[in-house]
Amino acid sequence: MSKWDKEYLKLCKNILENGYIGDNRTGVKAYKLPHQILSFDLSEEFPILTTKFVAFKSAVLEMLWFYQVQSNDVRWLQERNVKIWNEWQIDKDGNYMGKHFGKEYAYTIGTAYGYVVRKYHLIDDLIYKLKNNPEDRRMIMSLWQNELLETAALPSCVWSTQWDVTDGKLNCLVTQRSCDVALGLPFNVTQYAVLVNMLAKEANLKPGIMTFCINNAHIYENHVDGIKTQMERLDDAYDAPKLWLNPEIKNFYDYDNSKELKDIKLENYKYHEKIKMKVAV
Repeated sequence: MSKWDKEYLKLCKNILENGYIGDNRTGVKAYKLPHQILSFDLSEEFPILTTKFVAFKSAVLEMLWFYQVQSNDVRWLQERNVKIWNEWQIDKDGNYMGKHFGKEYAYTIGTAYGYVVRKYHLIDDLIYKLKNNPEDRRMIMSLWQNELLETAALPSCVWSTQWDVTDGKLNCLVTQRSCDVALGLPFNVTQYAVLVNMLAKEANLKPGIMTFCINNAHIYENHVDGIKTQMERLDDAYDAPKLWLNPEIKNFYDYDNSKELKDIKLENYKYHEKIKMKVAV
């Protein structure tokens, strides 16, 4: 059985049984718990849920959109049939949710995620340090920049990663300000596990520990039935799959980011059917 399925559903159960239910900006009430911590040994298991289908290609393409393409243009994702940012896309006139961002931000999510990565050369600086000074204790990528918040359609949820190399292993501490546990967390865990593996490979390291620190872990009321369905499948969870990265690729920017995602795959991914849930915007 996948360890991640067990830990994920344990977190869900804790939120539903002990969480505080309250209002939030979406208008959909949610059960929430503060300061939840999850830890993964990526040398032992690749974390992707098997108690429901997780769209691996979409999750990885979103991550590459942030860190490899460094784009905020939603059309790049749409061309690859990834629709997860459609609800936050600024329209052709530069408007979103009653706010005018300016026509220069049309079809984008504004100054968030990939925009920040490109502006501050975050991934390039990290890769340089991993290769040239792996003992550096200042290997941090921060997507939270105060001067860019007003022009971001949705300020970064996963906003910080801190990196450490110990005993030849690459470890990553991920900090998340707000986490939609039903829809967002399965994507986030899988895509950052891929990122750790990709960077470890490039720096001639092995993947190590990945820890998620979630400030506000919540389950929306309209996701509860779906989570309960998933809980019923725990005893029938499958073993975790294996991550395959094309061994011929030596550079982070050379991985294929087409719809086919030719250089990044899962081997033997078995899963239960998809559980449909509506995004709370």
